[in-house]
Amino acid sequence: MNGLAAIAIFGALVVVAGIVLVPILATVFGGFKDLGELRVNLLGLPRHWVWSGYWDILASVRYWRVLGNSLLIALLTVALTLALSSMTAFAFAHLKFFGDKFLLNYLMLGLLFPAATAILPLFIKIRDLGLLDSYWGVVLPQVAFSLAMAVLLLRNAFKQLPAELLDAAMMDGCGYFRYFLFITLPLSGPILSTVAVISFVASWNGYLLPLVVLDSESRYPWTLGLMAFQGQYNTSWQLVLAFITLTILPAILMFLMAQRYIVAGLTAGALKG
Repeated sequence: MNGLAAIAIFGALVVVAGIVLVPILATVFGGFKDLGELRVNLLGLPRHWVWSGYWDILASVRYWRVLGNSLLIALLTVALTLALSSMTAFAFAHLKFFGDKFLLNYLMLGLLFPAATAILPLFIKIRDLGLLDSYWGVVLPQVAFSLAMAVLLLRNAFKQLPAELLDAAMMDGCGYFRYFLFITLPLSGPILSTVAVISFVASWNGYLLPLVVLDSESRYPWTLGLMAFQGQYNTSWQLVLAFITLTILPAILMFLMAQRYIVAGLTAGALKG
């Protein structure tokens, strides 16, 4: 790669980083401004740093309640997604049965339809199951819509494991379940971390499904907790920005801590061993 190409790539990366970072920094700094300054100085640094917005939110019970609700919903979604998708992907990767390709293709159709397109039948089904205004009414549909991507990633990664491992395990009397539990899963840490982070972030930022399913404020996740700062005639935007900053931190920290595993997991399924 010559110097000109390297400079062009570096410049493109700087532009992309700026597009991503500018809204994040504007949100963080906006929480340190009062409402008047926020209206005239949206992107700049605060002229007068106002710490009360962040402290008021951290001291409020509502913030910790919605944060706990979001964490509970996200962790349940991740746990169920990993459990179901890993077993399904293992079956599609190593077992041959009648209609396996048809079932896999049918499952992959879930990638084409976002949850918003099925919100009405979802609401009816959740109502019929008696899961309205419950955490499970949010968790189970999120798991269902996460399975297609999770199975796709995990199946490709499982198929890259050396076939000699499975043959040796079978010769030693190790069944499929023990091979899956004690060999496949320990060797698939990066891709499992990738699926976990994707599912966690998608659940953490979910808005439409909790809005439709949940009625009690005590069960609201953080995306619905924002409505507390919206009044009839005005909105405390500086508190909204401070609240958003504090609530997206867990997702950002999780992504940064698992970044190495995410890259390894996404590239594992694309390369042949």
